Amino acid sequence: MRAALRPMVTLLGLLALWWGVAQCAGIPAFMLPGPAAVARMLVAQWGYLLQNLLTTLLEIVLGLGLGTALGALLALAMVFSRGLQRWLLPLLLLSQAVPVFALAPLLVLWLGFGLASKVLMTVLVIFFPVTAAFYDGLRRTEPGWLDLARTMGASNFSVLVHVRLMAALPAFGAGLRIAAAVAPIGAILGEWAGASAGLGYVMLNANARMQTDLMFAALVLLAGLTILLWVAVDLLLKRVLHWAPDS
Repeated sequence: MRAALRPMVTLLGLLALWWGVAQCAGIPAFMLPGPAAVARMLVAQWGYLLQNLLTTLLEIVLGLGLGTALGALLALAMVFSRGLQRWLLPLLLLSQAVPVFALAPLLVLWLGFGLASKVLMTVLVIFFPVTAAFYDGLRRTEPGWLDLARTMGASNFSVLVHVRLMAALPAFGAGLRIAAAVAPIGAILGEWAGASAGLGYVMLNANARMQTDLMFAALVLLAGLTILLWVAVDLLLKRVLHWAPDS
C-alpha cells in the first residue's frame, strides 16, 4: 500500500501545482492550459490520440527490442575478442559524440517518413546504455569465480556463458531499465523530424495550430506510456532475475 501511495501522492501534488500555476500566475490558457482543459481534450480526442499512441508504442517496442539485442551482441563481442574490442569500443564512443537529434532529419531523408526511421532513431538512443552496462558487468565478474572455472577446465566460451554472462545479468538489467525510460525520446525525435502519425506528430501539429491543450494531452499520454513501459520492464526483470538482490 505504501509503494502504491507514494506515486499517487506525488502525482496529486504535481497536478495541484499545475492547477495552481495555471489559475494564479496569470498565464494565458493558450500558453498553459489547466488540468481540466487537458482532461476534456483527452476525452474529446481519445480515438485520435489512442491511434497515434499505438503508433508510437510500436516504434518504441521495436526500437527497444532491436537496440537491446544490438547492445548485448556488441558487449559480448568486445568481451569475447580483444581484437574486436579495440575496433568496436572507439566506434561505440563515436556514436555518442554526434547528438542523436542531429541525425533524425537524415534518417527521415534516407529511410522515409515511415516506421523504419523512428525505430532506428530509438535504437540509436538506447543501445549505448545497454551496451555500456552489459559490457561493464561482463568485465567486473568476480575473479574468484573465473579462477574456479578455469581450475575445473572450463573453456573460454563456457566461462563466458556460464560465469560471466550470469554475473553480468544484473548490470544488463540496469541498462535495460535506463533504455526503457529513454526509448520514447528516440521515437518522438524521429516523429518530430518527419512523420505522418504518432504522439510526436500530434504534438508538432498541435503546437503549429496553437492547440496547447491537445499538445499537453499528447504529452500526458507519452509520460504515462513511459512510466508503464518502465514498470513493465522492471517487473519482468525482477521475475527473471529473482535470484539477484535489490540492494
